[in-house]
Amino acid sequence: MRVHEALDAEGVRLWAESALAALGLVRAEIDAINVYPVADADTGTNLYLTLEAGTESVARALSESAEGKDGLDSLAIAAAALSRGTLLGARGNSGVILSQYLRGAVDVFAEGVSLRTVPPGRVLASALERAAALAYAAVARPVEGTMLSVGNAAAAAARIAAAADPSALGAVARAAADGAAEALARTPSQLAVLERSGVVDAGGRGLVVLLETLADVLGGVRHVGQSLGAQRSALAGARSVTIPRIPAAEFEYHGPAFEVMYLLEADPEPAAELRERLAHLGESVVVVGADQLWNVHVHADDAGAAIEAGIESGRPFRIRVTALTVVASDDRRVVALKPTRRLVVVTHGPGTAELFEAAGALVVPAQPQGRPSSAELLVAIQGAESAEVVVLPSDAGARAAAEAAAAQAREFGIRTAVLPIRSIVQSLAAAAVHVSGATFDEDVVAMTNAASATRYAAITIADREVLTSAGVCRPGDVMGLVEGDVVEIGSVVADVAVAVIERLLAGAGELVTLLAGVDGNDELMRTVAAAVRARHPGVEVSQYYGGQPLWPLIIGVE
Repeated sequence: MRVHEALDAEGVRLWAESALAALGLVRAEIDAINVYPVADADTGTNLYLTLEAGTESVARALSESAEGKDGLDSLAIAAAALSRGTLLGARGNSGVILSQYLRGAVDVFAEGVSLRTVPPGRVLASALERAAALAYAAVARPVEGTMLSVGNAAAAAARIAAAADPSALGAVARAAADGAAEALARTPSQLAVLERSGVVDAGGRGLVVLLETLADVLGGVRHVGQSLGAQRSALAGARSVTIPRIPAAEFEYHGPAFEVMYLLEADPEPAAELRERLAHLGESVVVVGADQLWNVHVHADDAGAAIEAGIESGRPFRIRVTALTVVASDDRRVVALKPTRRLVVVTHGPGTAELFEAAGALVVPAQPQGRPSSAELLVAIQGAESAEVVVLPSDAGARAAAEAAAAQAREFGIRTAVLPIRSIVQSLAAAAVHVSGATFDEDVVAMTNAASATRYAAITIADREVLTSAGVCRPGDVMGLVEGDVVEIGSVVADVAVAVIERLLAGAGELVTLLAGVDGNDELMRTVAAAVRARHPGVEVSQYYGGQPLWPLIIGVE
């Protein structure tokens, strides 16, 4: 992970992006330990979607900000964007609390002037204290053993570290992460339902991920001793795949029937009064925001009354009501879907998009050096109008967003699977064996096996000097990567490509697939194909125009 030892706009952006990637890796595991306040297996997904909205807001705000802003101006822009983005995109009880937690932290960053006069470690400690305080204030009836107590412990640890060395930004961040992990390990002793289930709090687990990422980004050195031991204990308990998620029915849930969420335009005083009114109507009441915009969350039996309370306080919009009981199999949303199965594929160029569209798949184009959001992928999944959808993410970076989109799609009765695919050539291999007439499980297994049997490589041109496992690479050098690792460096694209293919074929192979990018051409593919056929007469070579940027050639070997 890249280290950025400063509280500035770049630090906020890098933290948000790194934390989102980290949440994507453990999203399903957090879902699996979600037993409080409702065992509905969505806390990890809700946290991911909330932070995804904030991360996209930061990227958009920084790209649109006027040139000439100084560092503190840019920091204020990034901080405000993260706060507003998570507020607007908050999902579920945990997501709403997270949005308020982040608002508290970034409000201190956005003040800016303190960074000119106060040591950075002390600023960070103040930010985490503000975050914990606002998160507590947002909840009508705070409960210990949740992400609230985890955040409070992080703030206390940061305060102690900042008192010892106010300038040690990384050390303060690391102390906060360790304090959060220790508090997470204590959550089962604070909340009976966690102890019965043998898990730590899911929301708290997510907050530990964010604080761990912050410590890594700010260069916080991991401590050795009791705090690290508690961290390992907490994380092992939270992440262990042997811990079963107990079905909601086994908890004999008798709580409110609906989760009600909406955004609200209102003045601060009516918003505060709304929190009290909702506390009498239901449970898990959270009202967060500032100025004129608020995010409202409540579990209630009377969803209409919860919405009417919002109407009396201001103007509610983006209203969402979700049943907290199991949805019947004859739900109308399921009946309306066609009894078919379709593929949704992330593509990186017009050529591969045409290939998949010709095969009947729905494509979601990725931007250069970017990935589609979960919202874009969900639109495609729903646009398939099929009861069954298989998503081919085409690279490792898009998988977390695809998994989050799939989790949302399942709420609408769409049976959705995401294949563990890391390259566009693996997506091609999977699509080639797709059989819509097979059972869902048979089709998913066949496509997964085809993808995993395909090794992949790529050729690119270095734009800066970098030390790789194959040696020093200078600007203009041609790099050959096999499954993400640089293995060849040269000066001619065709020569490097042939050398890379030789490495791949050393482990056997029957089919070589070549995808030419924007910077590739027919002559390049012909040259490479001829060299492969001359050296390996029994190997078949397929050539396609992919049109992907940055990579003149992508290679697959099956």
